[in-house]
Amino acid sequence: MATEEDNRAKLTMLASYTFRSEGIPVEAKITRKEGEFVPRYDLVIQGIAEGTKLILETKLRAELITEVKLDISDILDPKKFEAVKVRFIESAKKILTRNFPSLQEDKKEILAAYLLQNTLGLGEIESLISDEQLEEIVVNNSRDPVWAYHKKFGWCRTNLRIKNEEVVYDYASTIARKVGRQINTLNPMLDAHLPTGDRVNATLFPISAFGNTITIRKFSRNPWTITSFIKAGTIDPEVASLIWTCIQNELSLIVSGGTGSGKTSFLNAMAGLIPANQRIITIEDTRELTLPSFLHWVPMTVREANPEGKGEVTMLDLMINALRQRPDRILVGEIRRQKEAEVMFEAMHTGHSVYATVHADNSEQTISRLTNPPINVPKEMLDALSGIVVTFRHRRLNVRRVLEFAEVTNESKANVLYRWEVKTDKVRGIGKMNRLAQTLGLYSGLDEKEIEQDVEEKMKVLGWMCKNNYDTVDQVGRIVSQYYINPSEILEAVQKNKPWEFKVN
Repeated sequence: MATEEDNRAKLTMLASYTFRSEGIPVEAKITRKEGEFVPRYDLVIQGIAEGTKLILETKLRAELITEVKLDISDILDPKKFEAVKVRFIESAKKILTRNFPSLQEDKKEILAAYLLQNTLGLGEIESLISDEQLEEIVVNNSRDPVWAYHKKFGWCRTNLRIKNEEVVYDYASTIARKVGRQINTLNPMLDAHLPTGDRVNATLFPISAFGNTITIRKFSRNPWTITSFIKAGTIDPEVASLIWTCIQNELSLIVSGGTGSGKTSFLNAMAGLIPANQRIITIEDTRELTLPSFLHWVPMTVREANPEGKGEVTMLDLMINALRQRPDRILVGEIRRQKEAEVMFEAMHTGHSVYATVHADNSEQTISRLTNPPINVPKEMLDALSGIVVTFRHRRLNVRRVLEFAEVTNESKANVLYRWEVKTDKVRGIGKMNRLAQTLGLYSGLDEKEIEQDVEEKMKVLGWMCKNNYDTVDQVGRIVSQYYINPSEILEAVQKNKPWEFKVN
């Protein structure tokens, strides 16, 4: 029989780090036990013992609810939510002082925040949401542990469990009410989002046979930029520079890829390469894109119908409306239907630069997806599209890469110019630029040699930005915009390898 010491010896520590969740210090420990197929993610709330948690969640939570009398509309109104939180924190501190007179102020702050999360939020799931290393949080039912998708270690079992199916339902119902929706036996499925922008899907038993479920896909607090993609090895600098050249010269591009491959993140990175003197309109199901703060940008999101079936605003409605707002660039979260695609390609044909995402695994499939049902765009319309960027998530290696960059030929086919090789983890040039070179020549006056020189120049700029850790949306956006206005100024900094002095307007 194995001793406790033997069991400990079989446990391998993969990572350990700390973060804060609403002021609560939290430690995450990721371990792997011999014989188990997935790592374990242990969430440890520092400074709160299990006995204290029990008192907080039973006795003091009930006191808090009784003491803070609020109308349900106040709790559900996003505009009033911050004020509601302040009232809860103040009341929680009074209750804590009453029950623990000798409690130190810093400890009181932590316990009050914990009470708040367990009264108005999703309990300890809130701590998982605060961990920036996690991409997805999943409740499959109350019997199984909560699962989390870690950026480095993939899927992990956590040490958290939801008490029962009623609590899972309560969490889903709370999320639904905050966005004016319902989830119940008549409407057992929910697609919604948290105030933080995180996407939420929920289903109820018996639609999900093992119990009620909640899936939270986290909104990135630190959006990806082209430099962070290069540093992560997601994209080759030469491919990134060619895409930059296309965006500078107002060519339309589509980003395709499978679920979770990073399509929206890459669309966000491309947006940072748009000149600051142009009007940008983004159209999304849920707000995910974050552009530089100084850009001329109008973000728009769809709206679901209310319980009476009224008030719906579709992606198509927003696209048609966007064309009346004199945009220079239009970014579309995802194209799924024929009418949306037709409006998008019509916008390209009328002189707008459009960037969008679509589900497809490679550039050939992207063309096929666009020209067959349900999207079914006539092939003749594809001549307005210049290039396709394919993003790819390799689950076994747990990496994301730009798999292909292709131009769209005059025959509406994909000519792959660059492709990532899994064996070497390198990008190889496999095709000769033809129509893309013609289009760039038409709109920029550059011949093939000058296009190569332009790409090389941009590679140097991107290399300098990576070396100096210019990774934030605003940093990348300001340098790119300054490069458009005064390229010699940026190139001088690149040549001398000196840091850039950011001037905030």
